[in-house]
Amino acid sequence: MFDRLTEQPADKILMLMQAFKDDPREQKIDLGVGVYKDASGNTPIFRAIKEAEKRWWGQEETKAYTGLAGDPGYADVMVDLVLGDAVPRANVAAAGTPGGTGACRQGFDLAKLANPDLRVFVSNPTWPNHLSILKHMGIEMVPYRYFDDETRGVDFDGMMADLAQAKAGDVVLVHGCCHNPTGANLNLTQWQVLVDLLLKTGATPMVDIAYQGFGDGLDEDAAAVRLVASQVPECLIAASCSKNFGIYRERTGILMAVAQDGDRRALNQGTLNYLNRQNYSFPPDHGARMVTLVLGDAGLRADWAAELEEIRRSMLGLREQLAGELQRLSGSDRFGFIAQHRGMFSRLGASPEQVERMREKHGIYMVGDSRLNIAGLNAQSVPILAKAIVDVGV
Repeated sequence: MFDRLTEQPADKILMLMQAFKDDPREQKIDLGVGVYKDASGNTPIFRAIKEAEKRWWGQEETKAYTGLAGDPGYADVMVDLVLGDAVPRANVAAAGTPGGTGACRQGFDLAKLANPDLRVFVSNPTWPNHLSILKHMGIEMVPYRYFDDETRGVDFDGMMADLAQAKAGDVVLVHGCCHNPTGANLNLTQWQVLVDLLLKTGATPMVDIAYQGFGDGLDEDAAAVRLVASQVPECLIAASCSKNFGIYRERTGILMAVAQDGDRRALNQGTLNYLNRQNYSFPPDHGARMVTLVLGDAGLRADWAAELEEIRRSMLGLREQLAGELQRLSGSDRFGFIAQHRGMFSRLGASPEQVERMREKHGIYMVGDSRLNIAGLNAQSVPILAKAIVDVGV
């Protein structure tokens, strides 16, 4: 049997990580991997998470399974964090998943269960794992225009024209905030236009929100998903706790199925439970338990929110510093988009050849499409990157 297996495509980001490790130069900068790093290059554990783990160590009395959907308390605090009071809690079915990736996979599974001829409309570009998972599942992908290579902003007219081709039974996959890989986001007026189009076509939105709190603030970053959930008949939401709680390796995510008709919640919840059972039975609990403890305790929640805000402001500061340094070196304001983008990523607009020259000449490692991780920078490395960008003629 094994002799029939074929080589699978290597993950480009993992290859980039290995190349960075193998580079013997002292002055090198890793802007590829999608993990938050502080100024010293460390991915810290939040203070509130540390404290929650200490408390839980003294409280935990069993390692027995929680339930197919995970602990109900985790679902409650996450629905509140993401949706607030946008929809009644009774209208939301939710199930814990292994990270946001697991939530996306389960969401696609649910949609395909409902419609075997499923089409998923995906932004061009999008997080590469969206495409990989959909291809692996044999689900038809329909790209829609999203990023304008000239302005480095959203091609909203192109996006709307392409999504007008969607129909009932299709899923439109959108990023809730901090678009990965571009950093370019819709404003709320544009989100409303999108919702109106979804209502017209009958397509179902699926919102992937992996960076809540990394853009403009916790509530500000959730505004779009709340707008969508409050107006469309039904939607799917895949949320991740990896970034905004710093618990990457705990694999903590959640999938929500929202229906304006509250009578559908029981069926939706049963379906989510069923899908979990078929895939991994019970979701991981430790990360979910930490999130529940942090969000359920006023003191821990305040400390977590404060540290998250420090991280957000730090990334904004790096964006502004990089845009300013590029303006100084190039004598042009064409890099102002970097300060306008939000989240960990920006798409620089460099060619693959320019990206390669930055790696070879300056030790700058970024993905071939010129996605750079802002959190991989610090105040000292920003001028080095700016000089490299100008040097290769971006």
